[in-house]
Amino acid sequence: MKTSIQIIGSGFSSLAAACYLAKAGCTVTIYEKNSTIGGRARQLKKEGFTFDIGPTWYWMPDVFERFFADFNKKPSDYYELIKLNPAYQVYFDTLDFVTIADNLDDIANTFETIEKGSGTKLRRFMKVAQSNYDIAIKNLVYRPGVSPLELITPQTALKAGQFFSTISNDIRKQFKNKRLIQILEFPVLFLGAKPSDTPSFYSFMNFADFGLGTWHPKNGMYSVILAMESLARELGVIIKTNTEVQKILVENGKTIGLVANGKALYSDIVVSGADYHHSESLLDSEHRAYSEQYWDKKTFAPSSLLFYVGFNKKLENVEHHTLFFDVDFDVHASAIYDQPKWPEEPLFYASFPSKTDSNVAPQGCEAGIFLIPLAPGLDDTKTLREEYFDKIINRLESLTNQSVKESILFSESFCVNDFIKDYNSYKGNAYGMANTLMQTAFLRPKLKSKKVENLYFTGQLTVPGPGVPPSLISGKLVSDLIQKNYKPEKQLV
Repeated sequence: MKTSIQIIGSGFSSLAAACYLAKAGCTVTIYEKNSTIGGRARQLKKEGFTFDIGPTWYWMPDVFERFFADFNKKPSDYYELIKLNPAYQVYFDTLDFVTIADNLDDIANTFETIEKGSGTKLRRFMKVAQSNYDIAIKNLVYRPGVSPLELITPQTALKAGQFFSTISNDIRKQFKNKRLIQILEFPVLFLGAKPSDTPSFYSFMNFADFGLGTWHPKNGMYSVILAMESLARELGVIIKTNTEVQKILVENGKTIGLVANGKALYSDIVVSGADYHHSESLLDSEHRAYSEQYWDKKTFAPSSLLFYVGFNKKLENVEHHTLFFDVDFDVHASAIYDQPKWPEEPLFYASFPSKTDSNVAPQGCEAGIFLIPLAPGLDDTKTLREEYFDKIINRLESLTNQSVKESILFSESFCVNDFIKDYNSYKGNAYGMANTLMQTAFLRPKLKSKKVENLYFTGQLTVPGPGVPPSLISGKLVSDLIQKNYKPEKQLV
């Protein structure tokens, strides 16, 4: 008889886990509370515009290739990838920006024009970053976080010092220009922590940026979700939407299934790809591995205030990905991590996918996605959303030297309250738990429950960490762990 597995949630990690477990011969059913799949990576369609609600950056293409290769597939079997050139631009003042090309030679030349000698320093920095990437992606991140010994290899022994310095310190030792420092610190923001709290080893994110480039899946990141859904269904996975899980059932210290839409449903194994804190709330208190005090002490990645805007004209002086760093980074970071509050002058990011992809906006129009990083748990009101929308649109107009307000057809927003309502996200965080030194690898919440047999977790709050590629990897790791540990008849069938 086949092993039956129930998976809570349908984001990247859940879909990945479902594919691997179905390939292993299990009967797999996914339960998704929302009407569409994708978790945080859902899609919004309105008046001929298409927006990715969640992730908009496609980095680390090798991780996606490795995932599909595990099923004798390629990403191109499901979606078309476009490499962006330029990868992105960063604004520092009115019509004053740095453009990041799609190759290291051009990027090094750009650095050299800003700070003499920095091109050579960048190449040296990137050699270390590439070495770290090779160690991390080909080795460390595919380990399940069970033991600290996973981090001890001949390669990591040579890198030991990089776990006790920070990205911020390393960059500032080599580069003096504030703009270059901010550009080099930017990639580690995807890990959810300040550069000053992120170990130097994580410079591998700089190689993901400058070395591997920035890509766009045609029709948006949701194309990847649809690809994974297609693969999952090919493998026999059953996906049920509009099905909210209210409880994980435990009997004699072992999970026996769950309650969804008020009905008890039974299985051999339960995997939750939902928010880890929420997942544990589905258990009776004696079965929870982590207390409220545990979660309260952890450093969470930011939440976000997002806007999805339809413009009735093409915008000027912006690229597909555009960062606005014209205000003090440290002040905004302090408002997220040190004394949580709404930032007075926020940095923000904008994506205009219609610059690359004509399918996401009507002809002659522009689709705009705007993101302001925020501390999780902040008050979220309609008045605050409107106030901050005005702030960033005013800045957009000033910095890019154009008028856009009268060209806005509509604006939809998504913030802390929505992350809680739609994703049961702890304090409305957007990216999970930050990858700081004390919250990495075996120090993160475990893939396997410490208190309930046959209960597992996957996603951004567990191993290996926040981001889309790590979520794919998390799905593989939990599948591997299940296949290793669950042996009712000496093998998983």
